[in-house]
Amino acid sequence: MDRKIAEEDSEEVEIDLGDSSESEELEIEEEPQTLWKAQPSVEEEENIHTSTLVEISDTKPLINTRDPRGINDCLKVTFEDVIAEPVSVRSGDRVWIWSNALFEVSRVWLYRIVTVGLAIPMSVLSGVLFAIFSCFHIWMVGPCVHCVLIGSRWLQSLWNVVLGVFVLPFSRTASRCCGGFSIHLAKE
Repeated sequence: MDRKIAEEDSEEVEIDLGDSSESEELEIEEEPQTLWKAQPSVEEEENIHTSTLVEISDTKPLINTRDPRGINDCLKVTFEDVIAEPVSVRSGDRVWIWSNALFEVSRVWLYRIVTVGLAIPMSVLSGVLFAIFSCFHIWMVGPCVHCVLIGSRWLQSLWNVVLGVFVLPFSRTASRCCGGFSIHLAKE
């Protein structure tokens, strides 16, 4: 049944490879539109980008951009960043190709295997830790800081008076004494 629907939706696509013999004719006539790939139907386009898991998830925007702030840009490691042969010392081409392929495959699959075992427990641990810190900050630190600020309002007023009575006159006197000096530089 799906095959019948796919056959009905499929379109024939003409690809112009730009033969040189036809180029003179094309200059006189209108240029044909080059289509390299058939446009997918609306249903196919939606199915490409979404799945049932993503549709019911609250993290739909996070699926495509997993590091939007670039926190882990230092971990963008390629084969050439780790293994590099100078011109004077070279292995065989097949050794280099297989080494590159095995490096990439082992890096990707070992990362996936390790994250299966560690990602969920670390996510739960991080969530619990940040929840505790948030609760502690909201219900303990914030109110305590406000209580101290309310209780020390008189101390702030006293400090302003002390600065105004003792420090401000000395600062003004020093600025008036030093304000009369002028320095002129002359070349000899």
